[in-house]
Amino acid sequence: MALNNTYDPYDVYDARPVQQETAVGAGAMLLLLVLLGTAIGMGTAGWLTGLAFAFASWAVLSRALHRSRLPSFGPANRVTLGRAALVGGVTALVADSFRSAPPVSLLVGLTAVALILDGVDGRVARRTGTSTPLGARFDMEVDAFLILVLSVYVAMDLGPWVLLIGGMRYVFVAAARVWPWLTAPLPPSTARKTVAALQGVLLLLAGADLLPRLANAGVVAVALGLLVWSFGRDVRWLWRRSRVPAAPAGRVSDLTGQYT
Repeated sequence: MALNNTYDPYDVYDARPVQQETAVGAGAMLLLLVLLGTAIGMGTAGWLTGLAFAFASWAVLSRALHRSRLPSFGPANRVTLGRAALVGGVTALVADSFRSAPPVSLLVGLTAVALILDGVDGRVARRTGTSTPLGARFDMEVDAFLILVLSVYVAMDLGPWVLLIGGMRYVFVAAARVWPWLTAPLPPSTARKTVAALQGVLLLLAGADLLPRLANAGVVAVALGLLVWSFGRDVRWLWRRSRVPAAPAGRVSDLTGQYT
């Protein structure tokens, strides 16, 4: 690939290798749906939702890969794609739960594996030197959608307030269209990552129905409180950053308005 911005007629991007990987991922999702449908006799809602998730995931990821022009899919993205297939299965089960309760052990098992793999793809990306902005975004979107689906499932028992957990990230994204200062990059934060990871674990604990209903409500309330604190802290940081005057050329200002 040319190192400058001029057009090179010989710089031809072959998207077929990475697109083949997305097709394999979509096929894995469809296979999982067939297995789930055969095992539990899944209804129409579960099938349609699962198929819609598989098609939408394939279409969005394929377009993103084509625009990013990645030379290869990468091992970390393969892990995330496998996790997305599991999330598709969880989504189908939750949609089917409006008709009849799915086997809790099956729902918990798929979700638990998806949550465990969430800690794998990042490590694989770092160890193999294949970290990319697309991979990070792919990982984040799969996480966010799993939390949304779990919040829908738990809300059926505890009430619609649980949906605040799954919807908060999407509200933040919508708000960023109105207030562009919300789109500024955030500094790395261990606390933010910990809170994000806890959402899935705590929602899964409540959804597993191992505790009394009141205890489950307390677990979810803790998850919501931590999420509100995390989002609130980040929004405050972004707002303060937006109020800092631009630094002179060659100098970078910090949040205190001083120059370094």
